[in-house]
Amino acid sequence: MRDDVAVSSICYQFPYFIIGFQVLARNVLILSLGFIVPLLLLGFIYSFPKPATAPEWTEPLPGFHACMNSFCCVFLISGYIFIRNGNKKAHVAMMISALSCSFVFLVSYLLYHHFHGDTPYEGEGPIRIVYFSILISHIFLSAINFPMILLTIFLAWKKEFESHRKLARWTLPIWLYVSLTGVLIYVLLKLQNPV
Repeated sequence: MRDDVAVSSICYQFPYFIIGFQVLARNVLILSLGFIVPLLLLGFIYSFPKPATAPEWTEPLPGFHACMNSFCCVFLISGYIFIRNGNKKAHVAMMISALSCSFVFLVSYLLYHHFHGDTPYEGEGPIRIVYFSILISHIFLSAINFPMILLTIFLAWKKEFESHRKLARWTLPIWLYVSLTGVLIYVLLKLQNPV
């Protein structure tokens, strides 16, 4: 009799194992795409030849990038406050706004670096160590955060709110750090390279 109970228990749980595997495979696929896309974007920036001189329209883009990152920070913090207060509709609006700012930033950033290239940091002494510490952590965490953002949003879209909440506890602070340090990097570059 006990064997029958064990077999029926396994048979009952089997579909959930399949569903669990499908969810895992889906999440791994989304995370993989999240890591592949930035690599392709880096290829776009550095593979194609740059023009001899950067077009004039690229000059204001670093300031625009700092504005997009600033707006993103405001939307992220607002979205967090709204969800903590139970206002899901406002939370969704703020998170879509933050995602939109990040998307516009990314497209603009790619265009800027494709046509203008990197801006060398000219600061000397301890501030140089501070700058590169911030820059390296910013680049590393932005590469990690991109797939996390994709998966967090996908989980919300699929209404898998428990999984969404668990991942968002990690995604939000990293996304906020990346956005804030993006602004800080711009300020440090402007202070040392005023032209």
